Amino acid sequence: MAINPHFLQGSQGEQRLVQDLINEHLKIYGIEVRYIPRKFVRQQSIIREVQSSTFDDNFLLEAYVNTYDGYGGQGDIMTKFGVSLRDELTITISKERFEDFISPFLAADDDYTISSRPREGDIIFFPLGQRLFEVKFVEHEQPFYQLGKNYVYQLKCELFEYEDEVLDTGIDVVDSQLEEVGYISKLQLIGAGTTATATAQLNVANRGYIREIVLNDDGSGYTSTPNVAISTAPNVAGNINATAVAITTTRAGIFSIDRIMLTHAGIGYTEAPLVTITDGGGVGAAATAAVEQSNFGIVDVTMSNNGVGYAATPTVTIVGLNTLPAVVEANLLADGTISDILVRNAGVGYTQQPSLTISKPSIVPTANPELSGVGNFDVGEVVKGLTSGIEARVKTWDTDTNILEITNVGIGTTMNAFVPGEIIQATESTFFNIVTQVTGSCNGIQTTISVGSTAGIQIGMALKQSFAGAGNTVPIIGSGSTIISIGSGTISIHPPSICIPCPFSAVLSIGTTAYSNYSLDFFDEDNQNTTFESNEIIESEADDILDFSEGNPFGTF
Repeated sequence: MAINPHFLQGSQGEQRLVQDLINEHLKIYGIEVRYIPRKFVRQQSIIREVQSSTFDDNFLLEAYVNTYDGYGGQGDIMTKFGVSLRDELTITISKERFEDFISPFLAADDDYTISSRPREGDIIFFPLGQRLFEVKFVEHEQPFYQLGKNYVYQLKCELFEYEDEVLDTGIDVVDSQLEEVGYISKLQLIGAGTTATATAQLNVANRGYIREIVLNDDGSGYTSTPNVAISTAPNVAGNINATAVAITTTRAGIFSIDRIMLTHAGIGYTEAPLVTITDGGGVGAAATAAVEQSNFGIVDVTMSNNGVGYAATPTVTIVGLNTLPAVVEANLLADGTISDILVRNAGVGYTQQPSLTISKPSIVPTANPELSGVGNFDVGEVVKGLTSGIEARVKTWDTDTNILEITNVGIGTTMNAFVPGEIIQATESTFFNIVTQVTGSCNGIQTTISVGSTAGIQIGMALKQSFAGAGNTVPIIGSGSTIISIGSGTISIHPPSICIPCPFSAVLSIGTTAYSNYSLDFFDEDNQNTTFESNEIIESEADDILDFSEGNPFGTF
């Protein structure tokens, strides 16, 4: 038969009173723990296996420790794998407090699949022992329906065992718990160099230019760099006067001129100009100019990026159809940058604008002691070696020593594969701007692209990918192209595009690394893990008892 309706098994008022008493009890006798929910970063789609997870949120919560005589569990035990810590912790939290102050935040984040209650796999930071415990079971029916309702969650936790999780709550005392846990490797980073870029310009059709300046007499007695003057081109619109500089050398203690380099080969010369060498404290130097009037040659090289980190003069390569190849040299400054590209021989017979490439800087720490990298690395983010392609996760980053401690080297692939000298970048630093329906034109040296907006686009940005428009079956922009100039609604890129046909329409993706960029000096392949996991304490103590270095401590066989 039915229960007596006049005697309720708990009214809302009674239930409210019990809940308030429990909340007050927890505030008086409990301690403040941090509840850290687990966020699933990557999950296997077939069997729903969690492949990667992170902890980047935390919530203060009152909790009552159910045991007064210490941790539960088996404690510290010796296994065949070494010392294993099997501590357990059982705490009680308010059901109302969790649902009112934590659940709404979890429900607003799509990365949390369960928000209404504590979840197995989440972490509790226990401040009294400065330890992390993982929630293994959530008991919601103890005590059992007092006055018809449950008021608390009982969390049964075990000492957290690290795998490859990321702990980044922003609280040092919490995040530091995993700084020295796991297989940790060290990267000694140094400043990363930047490859210089430049474009070569040809003379105008049927306008003569100076092919080279021949040194007839190198002179002697120069104490400083002499000046080189070249007579002007005919006064015709579009003509440009040639300019040059002298490069000095020393032989047997005597300073003389080694060669004459063109800074501009000029345009519009109808005959060989007069070359005059003055000043510098020396005498006797003489040179003559050779002029080409009916061919195309390189008259000027324009720097678009002066580069950073060059310890030695880089190699400059020019590619283009010709009858006589041009010869150019980079002018390296003491700070490791390229001031300009000088022309020794402008070449003859170019049929189209040639492409010009400058070799990458070779970082030598002793040669560039003041060279610094760009940006910082955040704990938990993924870094990548641009040469090896290997990825790892950041443990710690020391801005004073440029030592980057990492874990999960290879992220499940090959370990110890970073290459000294390669660039180390933070993968999360990369951003992209998408420009739709762009059009462009190709001239052999560069491609000029019309865009709707140049907002967010910078010189030196790399073109990551671009797909052909209607009717094209190949990418129109080759990988490795960079932006060399920005106009009003236009950008110019180099090397030139793979343009079939021109003009074209396409969807263009532009991106660059915005924050972290360093070069790897050396990689410490001696992976480290925690002292307990490697039993370093036990091993060092044993070495003090038994010394195997000199022989058998138990005697001679």
